[in-house]
Amino acid sequence: MLSSFQVLAIFALIVSPQTVDPTLPPANAHVKTTAVGLGVQVYRCTAPADAPANFTWTYLAPEATLFDPTTHQPVGTHSAGPTWTWNDGSAIEGKILQTHPSDVAGSVPWLLLETHATGAATGELAGVTLVRRSDTQAGAAPSTGCDAAHQDNMLRVPYQATYTFYTTSE
Repeated sequence: MLSSFQVLAIFALIVSPQTVDPTLPPANAHVKTTAVGLGVQVYRCTAPADAPANFTWTYLAPEATLFDPTTHQPVGTHSAGPTWTWNDGSAIEGKILQTHPSDVAGSVPWLLLETHATGAATGELAGVTLVRRSDTQAGAAPSTGCDAAHQDNMLRVPYQATYTFYTTSE
């Protein structure tokens, strides 16, 4: 008969450890604001030049409205770049630093992006240096439906995500 300690030790060996989510911001990041994005992820059916028979849905851009999670009022937009533009004219553009698969099947991955200002020097997005996309629902391209008969067709896949905007301190 195994002791409870032996059972726990065996269980610990069998269960793989949880991986740390690489989209979590660094310790010096502070939440400035959060928004819920509702919109679409846009894809085009293409074949790479080096493999013209291998058609696939190629990601083009997001098109989403950003909503205040408390008031549910629109506060801005999310578009190609990727770019986030607030209704006050402040805007930032991001570059992906980290990705993490969503736990929800058919959903776009979670992301951590570093950003730089592209809009007004003041406003809600002023000073934002990181954006995290999390809690994604849907938005991933399908694995079918892209072939020679559908070349260059566009596909708009609905999605939802939480966007958290961070400032960082040294």
